[in-house]
Amino acid sequence: MRIARTESFRRAWKQLTAEQKELAQNAIENLVRDMRYPALRVKKIKGTEYIWEARVSRSLRMTFQIKGDTIILRNIGQHDETLRRP
Repeated sequence: MRIARTESFRRAWKQLTAEQKELAQNAIENLVRDMRYPALRVKKIKGTEYIWEARVSRSLRMTFQIKGDTIILRNIGQHDETLRRP
């Protein structure tokens, strides 16, 4: 699988701390290897047809979609805020 990042993901990434970025990088690597990796708790976001969420840490979430062999990272940040704007 390849990884692509939306501009909103890139902006949100810049707001993360170094520790959060490290956790997120690990989560992204796990997502690429196996979307069913237990710690990610991947699930479809209610009310959407193609947007998924994954757990980065207890309070951080990232949203993504899959097109062909590409995972498109859409947003990352605090749980409620990120899921409001997937």
